[in-house]
Amino acid sequence: MSIKPAAAHTPEEVAEVSRLAQRAVELGRDDAIALADSGWALAYVVRDLDRGAALIDRALALNSNVAEAWDCGGWVKNWLGEYELAIERFKRAIRLSPLDPWGAPMRAGTAHAHFFLSRYDQAASWAAMALQDNPNSQPLLRIGAASNAMAGRLDQAQKAVVRLRQLNPTLRVSNLKNVLGPYRRAEDISRYEEGLRRAGLPE
Repeated sequence: MSIKPAAAHTPEEVAEVSRLAQRAVELGRDDAIALADSGWALAYVVRDLDRGAALIDRALALNSNVAEAWDCGGWVKNWLGEYELAIERFKRAIRLSPLDPWGAPMRAGTAHAHFFLSRYDQAASWAAMALQDNPNSQPLLRIGAASNAMAGRLDQAQKAVVRLRQLNPTLRVSNLKNVLGPYRRAEDISRYEEGLRRAGLPE
């Protein structure tokens, strides 16, 4: 399944996601998956990170055994810049559902968290594991390229950028933020841009 970049949604789509998420919360106030998925949608599409995080926390309080809720929570913690907490949440998700078909996003989220904590070797390793499941994933190729570049492995970084540009020829450093999640901290986007710049992505 392909997920539309956060910045690519029209105002009408954002309004509709907000409406549907609110309706899901009303109908599923005691359903951890409904709350977690609604929280993720509000954070990713509507860019209401605080409300999204609060709904996911409610979901986890209701049922702490739902891997999907921990995964959603990990991504929202990434976007908030709370990377150690993100890693803990992804770890819980993977432990609860080690064979999950959504395992690649859990590993991808872990890679992102390590990248923003300047643990570039660990980030590259997690990205490589996730790419085994989904070798044409643009988010995985991006974080893998940025991580390898920041770790000084320019050959591997450049190979990932070549593949990335085959999949998305219009991608540039200057429009990177259009395909990223709703990161709250500008310095995190700048670091991502620097990693891909070093990997050879054109300006």
